[in-house]
Amino acid sequence: MNKLLSSLLILTPLLAGNSHAVEEADPALAEIVNFRQYSSTFASAGQPSREQFATIAEHGFERIVYIAFTNNQNALTDADQVIKGLGMEYMQVPVDFDNPLPADFYAFADSMQRNTDKKTLLHCQVNARATAFSFLYRVLYEDVAIAEAKEDMNTVWQPNEVWRDFIFAVMAENEASPECEGCDWTPPPPRGQ
Repeated sequence: MNKLLSSLLILTPLLAGNSHAVEEADPALAEIVNFRQYSSTFASAGQPSREQFATIAEHGFERIVYIAFTNNQNALTDADQVIKGLGMEYMQVPVDFDNPLPADFYAFADSMQRNTDKKTLLHCQVNARATAFSFLYRVLYEDVAIAEAKEDMNTVWQPNEVWRDFIFAVMAENEASPECEGCDWTPPPPRGQ
């Protein structure tokens, strides 16, 4: 029995070193589409329901940043009122999925930098846009390793060519390379192929 315990104690740090930074989410938050908790103050997700915004507020989130359009199929057209009514800040940066712009990312990043301690949920429809923005923010502003941030992003999706090129452009503007050992930036084949 002692040998088994000793083996587990030796292996545990090695196994922990191979995990990525997405933290275990509270079960109520894990119900939100593709919810990812990166730190005690930063998470991303797909579109929460009206009821889930109340859960988000109950879990201490202070700011919601929405980076899609309010006319999306499952968007809440009154999200601003719902979120403000729950006592949280609301910000929207409408990001075109087919044409994300560096200015969109910087609008988000600037708001984050003004209040770095505010517990923030960044969301879009399925957490594709939001994980790409999260990747960039964590790498450029929080010094998270590229491989770690990319692995976290890939738990939701592998960016298509448009989003890969967007990520590369923002990284280049910040004199950073997106390359890392083991990082595969090959876009998936277009749908239907």
